[in-house]
Amino acid sequence: MKRKCKQEMGVYLSSPKTDKDSKDGENDKLRYGLSSMQGWRTTMEDAHAAYPNLDSLTSFFGVYDGHGGQAVAKFCSKYLHEQVLKEESYLSGDLNTSLQKAFLRMDEMMRGQRGWRELARLGDNMETVTGMIEGLMCSPRSGQVNGHFDDWPDEEGPQSSFDGPNCGSTACVAIIRNNQLVVANAGDSRCVISRKGQAYEMSKDHKPGLEVERERIRNAGGFIVVGRVNGTLNLSRAIGDAEFKQNKKLPAEQQIITANPDIKTVELCDDDEFLVLACDGIWDCMSSQQLVDYVHEQLSTETKLSEICERVFERCLAPNTNGGEGCDNMSMILVQFKRPVQAGPSAAQQPTSSHQSMEVDKDITDK
Repeated sequence: MKRKCKQEMGVYLSSPKTDKDSKDGENDKLRYGLSSMQGWRTTMEDAHAAYPNLDSLTSFFGVYDGHGGQAVAKFCSKYLHEQVLKEESYLSGDLNTSLQKAFLRMDEMMRGQRGWRELARLGDNMETVTGMIEGLMCSPRSGQVNGHFDDWPDEEGPQSSFDGPNCGSTACVAIIRNNQLVVANAGDSRCVISRKGQAYEMSKDHKPGLEVERERIRNAGGFIVVGRVNGTLNLSRAIGDAEFKQNKKLPAEQQIITANPDIKTVELCDDDEFLVLACDGIWDCMSSQQLVDYVHEQLSTETKLSEICERVFERCLAPNTNGGEGCDNMSMILVQFKRPVQAGPSAAQQPTSSHQSMEVDKDITDK
């Protein structure tokens, strides 16, 4: 739950939807399982991406927790990893820069006629119909972004002045290349490693109460009321939420709400057993260490990783909606590292792209 107004609209079902969308996969270095469950919410606003073979050297996993609608989360699950691949910094081995630029690029891509049309397709049915009709009244315009050809050109049409969506999404993604793990996060989804059984957090939750977040919000003209940005949003970084990004005097990194991610890098070793990416529907109910302990316990008897994710949901699901915790959408990706961790080519080596032949997961909102 992200927006205060959603609490006032009766956002819960009379009984939870407990059917789960799950998948397992692997390559020569890791195996993964993922699952998602709508739970008590009236809609499913989470999405994910799992690409064990983003290219010949690299795996990509991401969890996107939407608020105010599903469109931005689905947009990110469809395009963010593709944008990472397209960044020049990625091809030179600079994963940090490519991730930062890709996060910020999502907001740019969602503006204007083309962004509006794509969000309409990914949103509710009525939005989809409207988008298809008005989408006929457009023409593409090529251009340049950051000095190179823009393969997401602007389109002229009735929504050309569209500033971007007022719904939004967190984004927490993990890239694994050889022994290097890079995690980029904007929002309150979270990535945790199990290192010799101890929870090692690879991200921090972006909440308005954090000093660095509070300072940026106020410098950009925003305010915080009862832990919520401008009285509505209970997180301080997200993709989308264009209404909080309208200060023309400030760069994207300094807006009230920013998509600029925190990025953390570690070298994986034999002590690292698995990582978890999950939305706050999980972390509201379990601490990082509690989840690591639970996964450890399950791994002693269960080999199917998606089944462990499903059991986490059942453990977190509230019996009723009185308390709030355990009532959110739930999404989780569990990645287990195969041993031994082999030393590979330099991270700066240009990978051979296998993007066209990699596995593609459906958005978890697709049933």
